[in-house]
Amino acid sequence: MQENVQEARRIVVDEGGFLADLKDWSEEVARELAAREGIASLSDSQLDILRFLRNYYRKYEFFPIIGTVCTHVSQPRTCITASFRDPVTAWKIAGLPNPGEEVNRFRSWEPLGY
Repeated sequence: MQENVQEARRIVVDEGGFLADLKDWSEEVARELAAREGIASLSDSQLDILRFLRNYYRKYEFFPIIGTVCTHVSQPRTCITASFRDPVTAWKIAGLPNPGEEVNRFRSWEPLGY
């Protein structure tokens, strides 16, 4: 009898919990990073957001305007906060590098009118 044993993959993150190497990301890694953030599972719509963030970063090497993310993935304008609590959490689960303190301030920012 042969057992199907999956080798545990070590996920290397920095002191803030951001993936150390952008190339190590996969949907499986995203699921583990999400679990570390208290998100039990990722839906297809959440994965669409993460893929968009990754593609945007590859093209511009910058954090996108949050409203454009939801528009580009055909979701309501509050898709980031509804799916991930805040944009930085989504960025982290997308396996992107620590965006720095300026962007990290989004965690304590309460947007008006949402």
